[in-house]
Amino acid sequence: MTIINSVFNWFMKKRMHQIELFQKYPNEVQDEWFEQLIAAAENTEWGRQYHYRDIENLRQFKERVPIQNYDTLKPYIERMLAGEQNILWGSEIKWFAKSSGTTNDRSKFIPVSEESLEECHFKGGKDMLTLFVNNRPDGQIFDGKVLTLGGSHQINSINADASFGDLSAVLMKNMPLWAQFYRVPHLDIALLENFEEKIEKMALATIDANVTCLSGVPTWNILLFKRILEITGKNNLLEVWPNLEVYFHGAVNFTPYREQFRKLIPMDNMYYLETYNASEGFFGIQDLEGRTDMLLMLDYGVFYEFLPIENLDKDQPETLTLDEVELGKNYALIITTNAGLWRYLIGDTIRFTNLSPYRIEVTGRTKHFINAFGEEVIIDNAERALNEACKQTGAIISEYTAAPIYFTDKSTGGHEWLIEFEKKPAEFERFVDLLDSTLRKINSDYDAKRFKDMALQRPLVRAVPKGTFFNWMRERGKLGGQNKVPRLANSREYVDSILKVVSEVSI
Repeated sequence: MTIINSVFNWFMKKRMHQIELFQKYPNEVQDEWFEQLIAAAENTEWGRQYHYRDIENLRQFKERVPIQNYDTLKPYIERMLAGEQNILWGSEIKWFAKSSGTTNDRSKFIPVSEESLEECHFKGGKDMLTLFVNNRPDGQIFDGKVLTLGGSHQINSINADASFGDLSAVLMKNMPLWAQFYRVPHLDIALLENFEEKIEKMALATIDANVTCLSGVPTWNILLFKRILEITGKNNLLEVWPNLEVYFHGAVNFTPYREQFRKLIPMDNMYYLETYNASEGFFGIQDLEGRTDMLLMLDYGVFYEFLPIENLDKDQPETLTLDEVELGKNYALIITTNAGLWRYLIGDTIRFTNLSPYRIEVTGRTKHFINAFGEEVIIDNAERALNEACKQTGAIISEYTAAPIYFTDKSTGGHEWLIEFEKKPAEFERFVDLLDSTLRKINSDYDAKRFKDMALQRPLVRAVPKGTFFNWMRERGKLGGQNKVPRLANSREYVDSILKVVSEVSI
């Protein structure tokens, strides 16, 4: 092991002790953060509005502060964008993470404080390395570079002192010098706004680097990696970067991409480490090799509440704390953060897979599901069913989306799937049957609606040409960064817009 790897390993062992402490005392750590967050915001406009100075416990906090979403916080955030301070958070807010979300085209501007940068986002980044080193103590990643494919950076024209960009770009602009030294490419390329230009320049700038670590959203990284192989004429990434060890990924479920990465990186011991990192904060890291769930990170300046998904539409829903959650149930995640997001419904749904320590899986979005006929299909159901269908038929999926087919006078309803295959199934009709049967097996509501085709017919699956989703995202101005293909929708907005711009391929 080189000296530099030994030094980093020493620092990370110290951090492992702190991680072990919050695993051992999760409720105490969360209680401390709750008190700190309330105290820190007492004199903000929000804190005065809800009388934070008089709040003595969580019950009072829940009674006084309603559950929020972006629409309810938007008037405050717009004032912050215009330069006002001490609105939602006490310290100066100069950065905003721009997120388009996946439910509509409206941009969201999430405040990023100095505290959330240091104690949440950057701490999460360091903990990714910490947990990797803890599981692979003989790793040599610090001998090389980290390749990060992020978003673009823009200056907020409303206020010269405020800046916004994709979260990845905000993090790159604020990274300490030592971290900049270990990443490629240079910021002038990494922050290019034109995504296609960025892919080309990144490929040319990194093919001769000693890349040991990859980081980013799988969707966009695959495009970069394929371009690198085209330029170099190599068969796989190990021929370009022979010292590759780990890929840090997040933002989307990795299962549909796993086979593509096995082809790109044909190495049995390549380490894949999943993270749960959003514009609003860093929440989870896969801490054990061989598992797909993530350790809920409890000392990042985030206080968590959990709303049972069945209570989501109630007027005054009761939320749960860590000590009240149950295994296997779906919860909408609600966060209070050190950037001034108060009881914020982030839009993700999670499920606890372990309660000591607390580990979670992201199961979907509160607004990304299909429930046109009472079937309540969530993204987790879709991913599991597609994975089984792929496994049984040898298919590999690049991208997909699905939506309802509405009742007509002559037919029942159903689901329409648009799938872009990297490798088509050997037996297409069997693929459809497996998708359908697995959904029936894991979702009793779907199964009931499928009974004798009374409410739901067999799924209609359309294979679309390669490049379909890339071209569609490009037309919508949503290439790169945190932008994601919407997986499920309860309307036909996405499916119909895709079908208008491409001709589907019949198999």
